[in-house]
Amino acid sequence: MYRYTETFDRDGPTVLSYAALGCFTFWLYAFGPSVTLLREELGFSYTLLGIYSVVWSVGAALTGAGFAWAARRLSRGALFWGSAAGTTAGAALYTLGGTVPVTLTGALVFGMAGATLLTVIQAILSDRHGPLRDRALTEANIGAGASAVVAPLVLGALAASALGWRVTFALPAAVLVVLFLTYRRRPLPARPQQRAAAGSGRLPLACWLFAVLTAVSSAIEFCLVYFGPQMLIGTGLSAAAAGTALSGNYLGILVGRVLGSRITRRPGRGVRVLYGSLALTGAGFALFWLADRPAPAVAGLFLCGLGIANLYPLALALTLDAADGREDTANARSQLVLGLVAAVSPYALGALADRHGLVTAFALEPVLIGVCLLLLWAGLRARPAPATAPAESPSASSAEPARPPAS
Repeated sequence: MYRYTETFDRDGPTVLSYAALGCFTFWLYAFGPSVTLLREELGFSYTLLGIYSVVWSVGAALTGAGFAWAARRLSRGALFWGSAAGTTAGAALYTLGGTVPVTLTGALVFGMAGATLLTVIQAILSDRHGPLRDRALTEANIGAGASAVVAPLVLGALAASALGWRVTFALPAAVLVVLFLTYRRRPLPARPQQRAAAGSGRLPLACWLFAVLTAVSSAIEFCLVYFGPQMLIGTGLSAAAAGTALSGNYLGILVGRVLGSRITRRPGRGVRVLYGSLALTGAGFALFWLADRPAPAVAGLFLCGLGIANLYPLALALTLDAADGREDTANARSQLVLGLVAAVSPYALGALADRHGLVTAFALEPVLIGVCLLLLWAGLRARPAPATAPAESPSASSAEPARPPAS
């Protein structure tokens, strides 16, 4: 049985989780641009192209609705390896299906199993590291950031080669096979027992506020990824150059997560990093939004990436920290809300762009940033006050045995 320790230990389950998250993220960031390649082959409409993203998001939302139920009945190992196999199967259906119905089914399975894999990885890291989960989640997302940068490049290179773009989706599957052969006999942390306070089955208000914060902060990134290249075209770049320039945002995310992992090595810095990240995201977006030339626009995207980088892992850490012993339910509900937001937010921005123009529609981003600040402030106020120490120990009155102070 695993117990929390005061020192951060990158043991077998931690390394396995980091590697598996990199595989999932590689798939995820190859999926978006691959739909365009699939459209060229199958000849479907732009509307149907958007449906692929919606179907994936619906699969992720279904995972959010059912993960807590599954986690009560299956071990972490069964969930982890089963979802890894399911994600591989979904990727195979999507890439090899050859028809719209089969590839859409693959996207649904890919979204459902992939979101399950993501959720169980987050659960394993939370189970293993407890009060230090913010550092574990931030470090795990460094590999995810690297995958986000590399995956579109590998996809493009293979699409131009004799091998074809489909080989891209086989690469994470091969890594997962190696991980299975290496770690299949290693135990994973068991699901922690719920505390008595969690018996009511309801998540605390603070947990819900942080879960919505996790989703809304992700929506900031979704809107940039989907519509950022269109804004760059307006600065004079070609469509191909604009798509390539979006990698500046991904590079910013990678650099931001590396920096975030260093800052969060000391517990209690998560909230300060979140406030700073939202401020940096706002400044970077303002530069990107107001730029009329490529260089400052790409610089703005890079700064946005630096800010966005740690929003998701640290908001998720706050969500799990506020779960009052019901981390699996909190983890699942955050994925449910995230799946719904992932389906809605880009389409909301697109609808605004059709009606009012893209530059005006991007005013949605400052609104989302403001909502994040409000949710963070409200969630912190809604958290229970830290446990107080006995009167004879006033120096310890600000301590909380269950977790380090958040700020």
